[in-house]
Amino acid sequence: MFREMRVSGLTTDPFTNTPVVLLKDLEEKEVVPIWIGFFEASAIATQLEKVQLSRPMTHDLMKNVLDTLGIKIIEIEVNDLRENTFYATIHLDMDGTHYTIDARPSDAIALALRTNSPIYVKEEVIEKSRKIDLHQQKEGGGELDELLERLSPEDFGDYKM
Repeated sequence: MFREMRVSGLTTDPFTNTPVVLLKDLEEKEVVPIWIGFFEASAIATQLEKVQLSRPMTHDLMKNVLDTLGIKIIEIEVNDLRENTFYATIHLDMDGTHYTIDARPSDAIALALRTNSPIYVKEEVIEKSRKIDLHQQKEGGGELDELLERLSPEDFGDYKM
């Protein structure tokens, strides 16, 4: 079973300075933090802030190609979490034929934002995300473990980078 979520914002892991995209369910009960790269964070941030660039970024180019070919993004799904790595798929429709494309969650989210497509996260991924081994994110990250355990969805607010 999947739960629809939205991008609540971007923040930075205070111990690793790595960008984190925050997905929040529509009832605002669950938050899924996904550590992402700087370029992907930039692609997400420019869309969240409605920044108009003079030339298309990679995700804008991809959206333009899909639009030109008449391909619609139906939805994206964050469908697995293994060894602290999130996995996603992009569901496409082209002339009534359904295609499923493997993607990094950050790329899928950047495209979903540009196409106003829904974002779904598998319930098992939401559960697993509460138990991420943050020590692999940065050695000696016990403080971050404790910090995240004490946080509630309200603590994240709608902070954007």
